[in-house]
Parts: sequence; C-alpha cells; structure tokens
Amino acid sequence: MKQGADGGGCFPTGRHYPGIAHLLRAVAVGVAEELGAERAIAELPLVAIDTETTGRDAALDRIVEIACVRFERGAVAWRKSWLVNPGIPIPKEAFDVHGIGDDDVRDKPRFSEIAREVLDALAGAVPLAYNAEFDRAFLLAELERAGASDGSAPACRRGVDWIDPLVWARELQKFEKGKTLGEVAGRLGIEISQAHRASDDAEAAVRVLHAFSSDARVPKSYAAFVQEQRRLARIFEEERAKWRGARS
Repeated sequence: MKQGADGGGCFPTGRHYPGIAHLLRAVAVGVAEELGAERAIAELPLVAIDTETTGRDAALDRIVEIACVRFERGAVAWRKSWLVNPGIPIPKEAFDVHGIGDDDVRDKPRFSEIAREVLDALAGAVPLAYNAEFDRAFLLAELERAGASDGSAPACRRGVDWIDPLVWARELQKFEKGKTLGEVAGRLGIEISQAHRASDDAEAAVRVLHAFSSDARVPKSYAAFVQEQRRLARIFEEERAKWRGARS
C-alpha cells in the first residue's frame, strides 16, 4: 500500500545528465555479488516484491498480502502470492486502497507461518520493488518478528540494494506529473489489470524497469546500474530536503 508515497514526485535539479563514463570502473557496492556484478540487468534473475498492508508504518502496521514474481531473462518464470492474517484490524483507509478486508484474511496464515515459503521465493534473485523502501521495510520487519531471516536471500541482506523503478521514473520522467506506479506504467503503455493487488503491481514494476532499460542513460550492467541508482536517489533526497527547507 504505497498510495501517495512519492509526495507528488519530482524536484527537478536543472542539471544535465552526466552520462555513464564515471560508472565504467564502478565499485560493486550494494549488489548480490554471487549473481554477477558485471552481468547485464536483462540477464539477471529478478524477484519483484509487492506488499499490501494495514498502513504505512512498518513498526506498527502489518502485511496483509505479499507477492513475489520471478523473472528470468525478461519473462515471468512464476508468481506466488499470499494473503496474510495481520493479527490486527485492517483500517478502512487501507481497505479503500487495496480492497482487502478483515473477512478476507480471517482464516489466512500469520506471516510467521509462511515466512519460510517467502524466503524460498526470494532466494537466488535480485530484489526489485516500486518504491522499494516501503516494501523492504515491511518485509524485513515481518521477518524479524518471525525470527525467520538468515540473510541467505539477497532481499534480506542489509548490504544489498533493491532495484527501484521509482528512482528511475523520477529521472527519466522528471518533467511528467505523477510518479505512482499506475501513472508511470500508463505513460509507458503498460497495463495493470488489478492495481494495488500485490501480484499485479509486482509484475508491472518489472515491466517498467524493462521499458526504462532501453534508455541510453540507463547503465546495462548490474553493478553500474546500482551505483547510478544510488546517485540518483541521493540527489533526489538532497533536492527534497532543500525544497522542504524552503517551505518551512
């Protein structure tokens, strides 16, 4: 559940895009090295993750649905999704976003009961999510509460960055209004059959990544891609801090 998470999206810097020459000797920071830091993004096994939740605070709220969609060489290999009993009531404002209510999850397993299945689904692939900070925080919080994470899956390692198409949308569509997954996907001609249902959102996030990957400004190798994503995210946060400071 990430509606409004981008806060309107873009804070243009006015800077020229610097190209990728500075990435040719990129240090492999933030990558799952066993998957091949120099491999092309298009060749990597990806697992797209999406969560629907009771709210926006990973420390207090809970997952009510989680999906993992595995991509191999650009095609869907499999999809897995779970409805989860959060153990707390689902607020109306959350229901209004994803349409999952208390009756839908009353007889579903708690997250601790499916944690091992989720970890198996995450194994051996580069993690990806749209607005990854949100899904990553919820996943790691649930795994910690379940005492289930051993760090074997790249998605569960603090030192491995998740690929986040939102970071790239802010750069490649910086002059377009609206940066929700639905808005970005729509501009790229990508349909989402059931927006705000985890499996459909997860698959759409990868489709957005693949569309962006054809842009000459997007590095092709895994390591260089992650370094540039880090740089873009840092610039965005700096510009947002300045914007907020100017408004206060």
